[in-house]
Amino acid sequence: MNSYDVAVIGSGPGGYVAAIRCAQLGMKTALIEKYATLGGTCLNVGCIPSKALLDSSHHYEDAVKHFEEHGIEIPGDVKVNLEKMIARKQAVVDQTTGGIDFLMKKNNIDVYNGIGSFKDATHITVSGEKATEIEAKNTIIATGSKPSSLPFIKIDKERIITSTEALKLKEIPRHLIVIGGGVIGLELGQVYKRLGAEVTVVEYMDRIIPTMDSGLSKELNKVLKKAKFTINTSHKVKSVERKGDEVIVKADNKKGEEIELIGDYCLVSVGRRPYTDGLNAEAAGVKLNDRGQIEVNDHLQTSASNIYAIGDVVKGAMLAHKAEEEGVFVAETLAGQKPHIDYNLIPGVVYTWPEVASVGKTEEQLKEAGVDFKIGSFPMRALGRSRASMDLDGFVKILADKKTDEILGVHMIGARAADMIAEAVVAMEYRASAEDVSRMSHAHPTFTEAIKEAALAATDNRALHI
Repeated sequence: MNSYDVAVIGSGPGGYVAAIRCAQLGMKTALIEKYATLGGTCLNVGCIPSKALLDSSHHYEDAVKHFEEHGIEIPGDVKVNLEKMIARKQAVVDQTTGGIDFLMKKNNIDVYNGIGSFKDATHITVSGEKATEIEAKNTIIATGSKPSSLPFIKIDKERIITSTEALKLKEIPRHLIVIGGGVIGLELGQVYKRLGAEVTVVEYMDRIIPTMDSGLSKELNKVLKKAKFTINTSHKVKSVERKGDEVIVKADNKKGEEIELIGDYCLVSVGRRPYTDGLNAEAAGVKLNDRGQIEVNDHLQTSASNIYAIGDVVKGAMLAHKAEEEGVFVAETLAGQKPHIDYNLIPGVVYTWPEVASVGKTEEQLKEAGVDFKIGSFPMRALGRSRASMDLDGFVKILADKKTDEILGVHMIGARAADMIAEAVVAMEYRASAEDVSRMSHAHPTFTEAIKEAALAATDNRALHI
């Protein structure tokens, strides 16, 4: 039987990063993965393939709608080859997951293919092509999550689908009904909208991206409606039924009136649930809460002292980069170091176009907490860079403490917001004031100038270009 200092169950961003960091710190490390490829949901059927399709569909939309204005004329019709687009997406996935294979070899990490199941707190059975048992002094559970559904919905993976199937459709839907106006639903909805589908979003809450700052929800709603999305908020879905090649969705609006939607595909994107199937956690003394999450303390330690859990399977935002931070945190904790994670500074991003990004507290949270704050906002359309690229939608908003000027939250929607939010994270990690950011030189012309201008607006309302 092979013995290890650390075994990691699950090879998503949390798991494989944890394994690498453990190996870097001198621990003999094993990684257990049930699927044939490493990388988990994110690399195989999540973050990476969805971004590949978002980029491809964005190029198509630019060619059809914007090239002519740029003086680029394409003779004949611009056509979508969906099969080729999906194949490119898969090539990106294959290259990325292959990169993880390389990193495992480089760091001398033993990879076991199969379902990792606890025999007890220090022994794990791997049931693959042949059953193997390993011994691990410590274990990190990084088994991730799976798409959630609603109790009355039967997902057939053909017409009533999850994000996994939406990434490999054989045809462009005529009418895609999206249940859930969160990150996944809106991103994939935009992919198929660009390619020619009619898209209807049905959201239970009173706004799309309901966990983000309401100003971002309002602006994204405006942009998507301009792109001819149909968005139904405050609608409670009560039935989803397939009849042949049609899907019929019935929902009640806030007045209690029933609406009926008929489409050829229905994407169910109502969130994700922790995945612990086959783990046999109880055999190791690992407790789960009533939401199916593994219970952990502030050190991400489970009820079994030598077993830790990270990522989507524990509390907190289900984000790849949050899982990565937790993976490094646990590895360094096991090595006797004193790492830290500030969960308030884990950014959230929606990769629609315009992109949406946020870090820190929202206006709603600050009001609820009774914090006295000030707002500095700046529209993207006032930037020279935005006019040059024709990306005029959106704004940057900075929330700062009224007394101390410390930045408490940064919320942005616009071109490259996903990349720009890192500046806000750095500033807040070092507890910068709005004044600090306003005094930093930002290259001109760039989209990031909106951050400087918003900081100027937050300090005595002195933005320069509006």
